[in-house]
Amino acid sequence: MKAEPFSIHVPASTANLGPGFDSVGLAMNRYLTVHVQPFAPRKTTFHGEELQALNKDESNLIVHAAHFTADAYGMKLPPCQLDVVSTFPTSKGMGSSASAIVAGIELANILLDLELSKQDKALLASSLEEHPDNVIPAIFGGLTISFYNGQELETVHVPDVAVEMIVAIPDGVLHTKHSRGSLPNLLPFNKAVQGSAISNVLVAALMKNDWKKAADMMNRDLFHEPFRSKWVPMYGELKQKAVELGAYGAAISGSGPSIVCFTPHQKAAVITEKLSVLFPQYQFETVFPDRRGVVVEKCLSAAL
Repeated sequence: MKAEPFSIHVPASTANLGPGFDSVGLAMNRYLTVHVQPFAPRKTTFHGEELQALNKDESNLIVHAAHFTADAYGMKLPPCQLDVVSTFPTSKGMGSSASAIVAGIELANILLDLELSKQDKALLASSLEEHPDNVIPAIFGGLTISFYNGQELETVHVPDVAVEMIVAIPDGVLHTKHSRGSLPNLLPFNKAVQGSAISNVLVAALMKNDWKKAADMMNRDLFHEPFRSKWVPMYGELKQKAVELGAYGAAISGSGPSIVCFTPHQKAAVITEKLSVLFPQYQFETVFPDRRGVVVEKCLSAAL
Protein backbone atom coordinates (compact mmCIF):
# COMPACT_ATOMS: atom_id res chain seq x y z
CA MET A 1 0.00 0.00 0.00
CA LYS A 2 1.23 3.49 -0.86
CA ALA A 3 2.66 5.44 2.09
CA GLU A 4 4.10 8.58 0.48
CA PRO A 5 1.98 11.74 0.09
CA PHE A 6 0.46 12.32 -3.34
CA SER A 7 -2.06 14.55 -5.08
CA ILE A 8 -4.94 13.71 -7.42
CA HIS A 9 -6.03 16.24 -10.05
CA VAL A 10 -9.39 15.70 -11.80
CA PRO A 11 -10.65 18.02 -14.56
CA ALA A 12 -14.06 19.65 -14.66
CA SER A 13 -16.28 18.73 -17.58
CA THR A 14 -19.17 19.99 -19.63
CA ALA A 15 -21.72 17.40 -20.68
CA ASN A 16 -24.48 16.83 -23.23
CA LEU A 17 -23.44 19.59 -25.66
CA GLY A 18 -27.12 19.82 -26.54
CA PRO A 19 -28.46 16.61 -28.10
CA GLY A 20 -25.62 14.40 -26.83
CA PHE A 21 -27.70 13.91 -23.69
CA ASP A 22 -26.17 11.60 -21.05
CA SER A 23 -23.54 10.53 -23.59
CA VAL A 24 -21.22 13.32 -24.77
CA GLY A 25 -18.74 15.08 -22.48
CA LEU A 26 -15.71 17.32 -22.76
CA ALA A 27 -13.01 17.79 -20.10
CA MET A 28 -12.07 21.38 -19.20
CA ASN A 29 -8.93 22.84 -17.64
CA ARG A 30 -10.44 23.53 -14.23
CA TYR A 31 -9.55 21.04 -11.50
CA LEU A 32 -10.56 19.33 -8.29
CA THR A 33 -7.36 18.54 -6.39
CA VAL A 34 -7.12 16.12 -3.49
CA HIS A 35 -3.89 16.17 -1.45
CA VAL A 36 -3.48 12.81 0.27
CA GLN A 37 -1.49 11.91 3.38
CA PRO A 38 -1.70 8.10 3.67
CA PHE A 39 -1.90 6.39 7.05
CA ALA A 40 -2.82 9.61 8.83
CA PRO A 41 -5.93 10.01 11.02
CA ARG A 42 -9.07 9.86 8.88
CA LYS A 43 -10.07 13.42 8.07
CA THR A 44 -11.29 15.30 5.02
CA THR A 45 -10.94 19.08 4.92
CA PHE A 46 -12.42 21.16 2.11
CA HIS A 47 -10.62 24.45 1.52
CA GLY A 48 -11.96 27.62 -0.05
CA GLU A 49 -15.24 29.47 0.35
CA GLU A 50 -16.98 27.49 -2.40
CA LEU A 51 -16.45 24.13 -0.63
CA GLN A 52 -16.96 25.13 3.01
CA ALA A 53 -20.44 23.61 3.26
CA LEU A 54 -18.97 20.19 2.45
CA ASN A 55 -16.99 20.18 5.70
CA LYS A 56 -20.27 19.41 7.46
CA ASP A 57 -20.72 16.21 5.45
CA GLU A 58 -18.84 13.32 7.06
CA SER A 59 -19.74 10.94 4.21
CA ASN A 60 -18.54 13.08 1.30
CA LEU A 61 -18.60 11.75 -2.24
CA ILE A 62 -14.81 11.36 -2.55
CA VAL A 63 -14.63 9.07 0.47
CA HIS A 64 -17.80 7.23 -0.57
CA ALA A 65 -16.35 6.48 -4.02
CA ALA A 66 -13.07 5.33 -2.48
CA HIS A 67 -14.83 2.88 -0.16
CA PHE A 68 -17.06 1.71 -3.02
CA THR A 69 -13.96 0.92 -5.08
CA ALA A 70 -12.20 -0.86 -2.22
CA ASP A 71 -15.31 -2.94 -1.52
CA ALA A 72 -15.58 -3.88 -5.20
CA TYR A 73 -12.17 -5.56 -4.92
CA GLY A 74 -12.73 -7.07 -1.48
CA MET A 75 -10.34 -4.70 0.27
CA LYS A 76 -10.44 -2.10 3.02
CA LEU A 77 -9.37 1.51 2.58
CA PRO A 78 -6.54 2.46 4.97
CA PRO A 79 -6.85 5.66 7.01
CA CYS A 80 -5.71 8.84 5.28
CA GLN A 81 -5.97 12.60 5.54
CA LEU A 82 -7.48 14.47 2.60
CA ASP A 83 -7.20 18.17 1.83
CA VAL A 84 -9.47 19.20 -1.04
CA VAL A 85 -9.40 22.33 -3.21
CA SER A 86 -11.23 23.18 -6.43
CA THR A 87 -10.90 25.77 -9.19
CA PHE A 88 -14.52 25.36 -10.29
CA PRO A 89 -17.83 25.64 -8.40
CA THR A 90 -20.23 22.91 -7.30
CA SER A 91 -23.81 22.46 -8.57
CA LYS A 92 -23.16 24.70 -11.59
CA GLY A 93 -23.14 22.11 -14.38
CA MET A 94 -19.36 21.61 -14.49
CA GLY A 95 -19.22 18.00 -13.33
CA SER A 96 -18.37 18.56 -9.67
CA SER A 97 -19.94 15.30 -8.49
CA ALA A 98 -18.26 13.39 -11.33
CA SER A 99 -14.84 14.81 -10.44
CA ALA A 100 -15.36 13.83 -6.79
CA ILE A 101 -16.29 10.29 -7.80
CA VAL A 102 -13.26 9.98 -10.09
CA ALA A 103 -11.00 11.36 -7.35
CA GLY A 104 -12.34 8.78 -4.88
CA ILE A 105 -11.80 5.90 -7.30
CA GLU A 106 -8.25 7.09 -7.97
CA LEU A 107 -7.66 7.43 -4.23
CA ALA A 108 -8.50 3.77 -3.69
CA ASN A 109 -6.58 2.77 -6.81
CA ILE A 110 -3.35 4.33 -5.52
CA LEU A 111 -3.66 3.48 -1.83
CA LEU A 112 -4.49 -0.17 -2.53
CA ASP A 113 -2.18 -0.67 -5.55
CA LEU A 114 -5.13 -1.83 -7.64
CA GLU A 115 -3.54 -0.82 -10.96
CA LEU A 116 -6.96 -0.13 -12.48
CA SER A 117 -7.19 0.53 -16.20
CA LYS A 118 -9.11 3.55 -17.50
CA GLN A 119 -11.90 1.17 -18.50
CA ASP A 120 -12.03 -0.26 -14.96
CA LYS A 121 -12.27 3.24 -13.51
CA ALA A 122 -14.89 4.23 -16.09
CA LEU A 123 -17.16 1.31 -15.18
CA LEU A 124 -16.91 2.04 -11.46
CA ALA A 125 -17.52 5.76 -12.00
CA SER A 126 -20.49 5.21 -14.33
CA SER A 127 -22.13 2.83 -11.88
CA LEU A 128 -21.85 5.45 -9.12
CA GLU A 129 -22.86 8.46 -11.25
CA GLU A 130 -25.45 6.37 -13.18
CA HIS A 131 -24.58 8.07 -16.47
CA PRO A 132 -21.20 8.41 -18.19
CA ASP A 133 -21.20 11.87 -19.77
CA ASN A 134 -19.18 13.66 -17.05
CA VAL A 135 -17.16 10.90 -15.42
CA ILE A 136 -15.65 9.51 -18.64
CA PRO A 137 -14.00 12.76 -19.82
CA ALA A 138 -12.82 13.34 -16.24
CA ILE A 139 -10.95 10.02 -16.51
CA PHE A 140 -9.82 10.11 -20.15
CA GLY A 141 -9.55 13.84 -20.86
CA GLY A 142 -10.62 15.34 -24.18
CA LEU A 143 -13.97 14.59 -25.80
CA THR A 144 -15.79 11.34 -25.07
CA ILE A 145 -18.94 9.77 -26.48
CA SER A 146 -20.22 6.94 -24.31
CA PHE A 147 -22.97 4.34 -23.98
CA TYR A 148 -23.84 2.87 -20.58
CA ASN A 149 -26.81 0.67 -19.73
CA GLY A 150 -26.04 -0.16 -16.12
CA GLN A 151 -23.77 -3.08 -17.00
CA GLU A 152 -21.95 -2.44 -20.28
CA LEU A 153 -19.89 0.62 -21.16
CA GLU A 154 -18.64 1.65 -24.59
CA THR A 155 -16.64 4.83 -25.21
CA VAL A 156 -15.15 6.63 -28.18
CA HIS A 157 -12.33 8.93 -27.05
CA VAL A 158 -11.19 11.99 -29.02
CA PRO A 159 -8.13 13.36 -27.18
CA ASP A 160 -7.49 16.45 -29.31
CA VAL A 161 -10.31 18.98 -29.64
CA ALA A 162 -9.88 22.17 -31.68
CA VAL A 163 -12.11 24.57 -29.78
CA GLU A 164 -12.01 27.16 -27.02
CA MET A 165 -14.79 27.65 -24.49
CA ILE A 166 -16.40 30.33 -22.38
CA VAL A 167 -18.29 29.25 -19.28
CA ALA A 168 -20.97 31.67 -18.08
CA ILE A 169 -21.67 30.99 -14.40
CA PRO A 170 -24.70 32.56 -12.67
CA ASP A 171 -24.97 33.16 -8.95
CA GLY A 172 -27.60 30.50 -8.29
CA VAL A 173 -27.11 26.74 -8.18
CA LEU A 174 -29.14 24.02 -9.86
CA HIS A 175 -28.85 20.51 -8.47
CA THR A 176 -28.92 17.73 -11.05
CA LYS A 177 -31.77 15.92 -9.30
CA HIS A 178 -33.96 19.03 -9.49
CA SER A 179 -33.00 19.70 -13.10
CA ARG A 180 -33.79 16.13 -14.13
CA GLY A 181 -37.24 16.57 -12.64
CA SER A 182 -37.99 18.94 -15.53
CA LEU A 183 -37.53 16.21 -18.13
CA PRO A 184 -40.40 14.18 -19.59
CA ASN A 185 -40.68 10.45 -18.93
CA LEU A 186 -41.49 9.75 -22.58
CA LEU A 187 -41.05 11.27 -26.03
CA PRO A 188 -43.29 10.38 -28.99
CA PHE A 189 -41.56 7.88 -31.30
CA ASN A 190 -41.27 10.30 -34.24
CA LYS A 191 -39.76 12.99 -32.01
CA ALA A 192 -37.31 10.48 -30.50
CA VAL A 193 -36.19 9.47 -34.00
CA GLN A 194 -35.69 13.10 -34.96
CA GLY A 195 -33.80 13.79 -31.72
CA SER A 196 -31.57 10.77 -32.35
CA ALA A 197 -30.77 11.98 -35.88
CA ILE A 198 -29.83 15.41 -34.53
CA SER A 199 -27.55 13.75 -31.96
CA ASN A 200 -25.96 11.56 -34.67
CA VAL A 201 -25.07 14.61 -36.75
CA LEU A 202 -23.73 16.38 -33.64
CA VAL A 203 -21.34 13.50 -32.94
CA ALA A 204 -20.24 13.25 -36.58
CA ALA A 205 -19.54 16.99 -36.63
CA LEU A 206 -17.57 16.77 -33.38
CA MET A 207 -15.46 13.94 -34.75
CA LYS A 208 -14.56 16.17 -37.71
CA ASN A 209 -14.00 19.21 -35.47
CA ASP A 210 -16.76 20.95 -37.41
CA TRP A 211 -17.94 23.11 -34.53
CA LYS A 212 -20.15 25.30 -36.70
CA LYS A 213 -22.29 22.32 -37.68
CA ALA A 214 -22.11 20.94 -34.14
CA ALA A 215 -23.46 24.25 -32.81
CA ASP A 216 -26.32 24.10 -35.30
CA MET A 217 -27.25 20.68 -33.91
CA MET A 218 -27.04 22.01 -30.33
CA ASN A 219 -29.71 24.54 -31.27
CA ARG A 220 -31.99 21.72 -32.48
CA ASP A 221 -31.81 19.56 -29.34
CA LEU A 222 -35.09 17.85 -28.40
CA PHE A 223 -33.92 15.79 -25.43
CA HIS A 224 -33.28 18.23 -22.59
CA GLU A 225 -32.65 21.88 -23.46
CA PRO A 226 -36.30 22.70 -24.31
CA PHE A 227 -37.23 21.60 -20.79
CA ARG A 228 -34.24 22.88 -18.79
CA SER A 229 -33.72 26.28 -20.41
CA LYS A 230 -36.37 27.84 -18.15
CA TRP A 231 -33.98 27.32 -15.21
CA VAL A 232 -31.11 29.14 -16.94
CA PRO A 233 -31.31 32.96 -16.66
CA MET A 234 -31.32 34.84 -19.99
CA TYR A 235 -30.20 31.73 -21.84
CA GLY A 236 -31.56 32.70 -25.25
CA GLU A 237 -30.27 36.26 -25.09
CA LEU A 238 -26.80 35.27 -23.97
CA LYS A 239 -26.46 32.53 -26.58
CA GLN A 240 -27.59 34.86 -29.38
CA LYS A 241 -25.17 37.60 -28.33
CA ALA A 242 -22.27 35.12 -28.08
CA VAL A 243 -22.91 34.03 -31.67
CA GLU A 244 -23.12 37.65 -32.83
CA LEU A 245 -19.72 38.24 -31.22
CA GLY A 246 -18.13 35.32 -33.07
CA ALA A 247 -18.87 32.14 -31.08
CA TYR A 248 -19.92 29.00 -32.92
CA GLY A 249 -22.80 28.53 -30.50
CA ALA A 250 -23.68 27.63 -26.93
CA ALA A 251 -25.37 24.99 -24.82
CA ILE A 252 -26.50 24.43 -21.26
CA SER A 253 -23.48 22.97 -19.46
CA GLY A 254 -24.56 19.62 -18.03
CA SER A 255 -27.78 20.08 -16.10
CA GLY A 256 -27.15 23.84 -15.75
CA PRO A 257 -27.40 26.58 -14.73
CA SER A 258 -24.06 27.46 -16.35
CA ILE A 259 -23.83 28.05 -20.09
CA VAL A 260 -20.89 26.94 -22.20
CA CYS A 261 -20.04 28.82 -25.41
CA PHE A 262 -17.79 27.29 -28.06
CA THR A 263 -15.48 29.60 -30.00
CA PRO A 264 -12.78 29.50 -32.68
CA HIS A 265 -9.11 29.53 -31.73
CA GLN A 266 -7.95 32.76 -30.01
CA LYS A 267 -11.46 34.22 -29.97
CA ALA A 268 -12.66 33.22 -26.49
CA ALA A 269 -10.84 35.90 -24.48
CA VAL A 270 -12.19 38.79 -26.57
CA ILE A 271 -15.75 37.44 -26.55
CA THR A 272 -15.51 36.81 -22.78
CA GLU A 273 -14.59 40.44 -22.16
CA LYS A 274 -17.55 41.73 -24.17
CA LEU A 275 -20.07 39.31 -22.65
CA SER A 276 -18.92 40.30 -19.14
CA VAL A 277 -20.02 43.86 -19.83
CA LEU A 278 -23.36 42.86 -21.37
CA PHE A 279 -24.35 40.26 -18.75
CA PRO A 280 -23.02 41.41 -15.35
CA GLN A 281 -25.21 38.87 -13.56
CA TYR A 282 -22.90 36.13 -14.87
CA GLN A 283 -19.27 35.36 -14.12
CA PHE A 284 -17.44 34.51 -17.34
CA GLU A 285 -14.33 32.34 -17.63
CA THR A 286 -12.32 31.37 -20.68
CA VAL A 287 -11.46 27.67 -20.53
CA PHE A 288 -9.76 25.14 -22.77
CA PRO A 289 -10.08 21.38 -23.28
CA ASP A 290 -8.11 19.23 -20.84
CA ARG A 291 -6.39 16.42 -22.74
CA ARG A 292 -5.02 14.29 -19.87
CA GLY A 293 -7.92 13.46 -17.59
CA VAL A 294 -7.22 12.42 -14.01
CA VAL A 295 -3.56 12.76 -13.03
CA VAL A 296 -1.67 11.62 -9.91
CA GLU A 297 1.54 13.25 -8.83
CA LYS A 298 3.95 12.74 -5.95
CA CYS A 299 4.33 15.59 -3.49
CA LEU A 300 6.59 16.37 -0.57
CA SER A 301 3.69 17.08 1.76
CA ALA A 302 -0.05 16.46 1.57
CA ALA A 303 -0.78 19.48 3.74
CA LEU A 304 -1.74 22.80 2.17
